Amino acid sequence: MIEYLLLFGGAFAAATILPFYSEVYLAVLLAEQSANWGWLWLIATAGNTLGAVFNWWLGLYMLHYSDRRWFPIKAKELERAQRWFQHFGVWSLLFAWLPIGGDALTFIGGIMRVRLHYFVVLVGIGKGVRYLVVILFADALLF
Repeated sequence: MIEYLLLFGGAFAAATILPFYSEVYLAVLLAEQSANWGWLWLIATAGNTLGAVFNWWLGLYMLHYSDRRWFPIKAKELERAQRWFQHFGVWSLLFAWLPIGGDALTFIGGIMRVRLHYFVVLVGIGKGVRYLVVILFADALLF
């Protein structure tokens, strides 16, 4: 049971700004418990999606502080990101799984006040597909 909690926590952390890679631990667990690949996929996807929801919440809340000097995104950069997000719309959240820029997309989703149920579905689909690909690659390499 502790392995599942660690996987969930690692997947959650990997979706935030913390430098963590849950795919490695998922592959290790797959080597030990290949018959449980469905549970491992579900746990990793849920943890990573909830980590993205944390980013969404930060974006929603942190926008109130955009005029402060310590705010991590400058006004021009924020405006450009918002225009980009408006151009591509909520569908860009399907790419929240990308290792570069994916976490920023989830943060911008909060800033742009994307409705949470749309956010969870789109981000969950993208992250679920990513973990399925990781499982398929791990299966091909390990077995």
